[in-house]
Amino acid sequence: MNLIRRSFVLLLVVCLGCVAQSASPEMTQKIERQVRSYYKIPAEIHLLVGAPSPSTEFPNYESVIVTVDNGGKKQDLTFLVSKDRSTMMRVTKFDLSKDPFAETMSKIDTSGRPTRGAKASKVVVVNFDDFQCPYCSRMHQTLFPEILKEYGDRVTFIYKDFPLVEIHPWAMHAAVDANCLAAQNGDAYWDFADYIHANQHEVSNEKTPAARFEALDKLTMQQGQKHNLDVAKLQSCIKAQDENAVKASMKQAETVGVEATPTLFVSGAKMDGAQSVADMRAALDHALKDANLPVPEHPAAAPPPASK
Repeated sequence: MNLIRRSFVLLLVVCLGCVAQSASPEMTQKIERQVRSYYKIPAEIHLLVGAPSPSTEFPNYESVIVTVDNGGKKQDLTFLVSKDRSTMMRVTKFDLSKDPFAETMSKIDTSGRPTRGAKASKVVVVNFDDFQCPYCSRMHQTLFPEILKEYGDRVTFIYKDFPLVEIHPWAMHAAVDANCLAAQNGDAYWDFADYIHANQHEVSNEKTPAARFEALDKLTMQQGQKHNLDVAKLQSCIKAQDENAVKASMKQAETVGVEATPTLFVSGAKMDGAQSVADMRAALDHALKDANLPVPEHPAAAPPPASK
């Protein structure tokens, strides 16, 4: 029995050794040079070429993981290297049983968020917004009223918070104030969003941070009074400045690849940056057709001026 055990342990060690054999220095260098060249990875970013291991799906190839380490941010890239060490390739495997756009939308929690447009459309636009971001203001003006006029009866529009606090010092405060309004009335939230995005300079021109916060709170209270909200409840919410919901939205944004604002998801399809009316129409029309919903008629483009 002891002899059998020893033989089994020896066999296991030998097998593990076969699997975990490291690539030769020459092959490691070849792999690294190919990866750096193809992905344009600069010299200051560290690459670690892992040990080859048998590929279960491609018998004539071995699997090699290359770790890209950019100052602690690591990403693993898996490659296939032929056993004769003459070729290397990267294969992307897609699971056709899953809808990637639907999976993205499932990771974005829109419960309780104010909506504009259709109440429960199959086509949903989620915009991760920053109230101090000038590009967000441009995007906001494109969506409301331009796009809303054409798609408001068939598309649902929702905003989520992603204040870039490192460069926009009053964006977090504005997001918290907006959510205080949203907790009582969706229209009050949207009126606040409309006003701030059209008048960011009113807040930014205040001379001190405290004055900017005070200006935001004043604008929030004005919306509360306009929409007949519970003033005491609104004041309490503004004073508390609870950032938990905003931070949760920011964390959620990062899980779906949001890095800057504005970032939109049209039924799961990601769109980075301020979009033109034409690009938004194209994305929305595609999403509507995908959902078997009618596409609106678009106004005819103005003819070019006649040449003299």
